[in-house]
Amino acid sequence: MLVTEPGIRVPRGDDDRVVDLSEDFVVLPEQTTDDTDRGWGERPGGRDDWLLAERPPHWD
Repeated sequence: MLVTEPGIRVPRGDDDRVVDLSEDFVVLPEQTTDDTDRGWGERPGGRDDWLLAERPPHWD
């Protein structure tokens, strides 16, 4: 709050707020935990080899 006269308070706007924009400041992580194999309930490593081997004959 900004005090202009004794007893009168005026709310401060966002323009008056100090924001830390240093290099160490992280807003969001690069990857969330639900955007991983484990987050989807899958085992690490995947099954890409099996899926490629089981593709239909008309895909050749």
